[in-house]
Amino acid sequence: MFFEDRRQAGHRLAKKLLRYRDQRPVVLALPRGGVPVGLEVARELDAPLDVLLVRKIGAPWQRDLAVGAIVGGCEPQVVLNDDLIAATGVSQDYITREASNQLREIERRRRIYVADRRPFDLRGRVAIIVDDSVATGASLRAAIRGVKQCGAAKVVLAVPVVSRDIAEVLSGEVDELVCLMTPEHLGEINAFFKDYRQVHDDEVVSLLSQASGNGGHRASA
Repeated sequence: MFFEDRRQAGHRLAKKLLRYRDQRPVVLALPRGGVPVGLEVARELDAPLDVLLVRKIGAPWQRDLAVGAIVGGCEPQVVLNDDLIAATGVSQDYITREASNQLREIERRRRIYVADRRPFDLRGRVAIIVDDSVATGASLRAAIRGVKQCGAAKVVLAVPVVSRDIAEVLSGEVDELVCLMTPEHLGEINAFFKDYRQVHDDEVVSLLSQASGNGGHRASA
């Protein structure tokens, strides 16, 4: 085991991000597993913490085949895989309809997590995207592109562990990739954590409330 749990991993990640403390960063955690990691990063950097919600737009005949994604934020962004759309012939009407459906789900989940608090305005800010691990990187690539479209001045991706080949791909998408481990083969992610229990919605709400109580949701931050 390399990490006791997600929060210890976040604490260790934060030590590698301290140079951003005075640059008014915003920490964006992917729920659910990224939130306990993000909370520790936000605390160490005295930064606001927000959730970054991503929903896949699957092909109509194969939902696992992502022709795009919608990314929640200051202004929800639709990120499309143009090559896959061209290859599969998915219609614009379908994409528009499915994006609307997924946006409603993002809005529903956001209300669960942060009630009616608006997403942070990322224009001109350093956005630090945090997750607990990376499998294929598809959701994170969409998240990164969505954050860029929201006007972030700099995008940093921080994860405890990511396979070497995915790290190479993602490093080309961000201004900086910060990770603690890059094994050649990732295998089962729970092999890297002593405690990798599932994170539930009520825990996400509690952690975000802790961040708010610690000043982590300051609109002026």
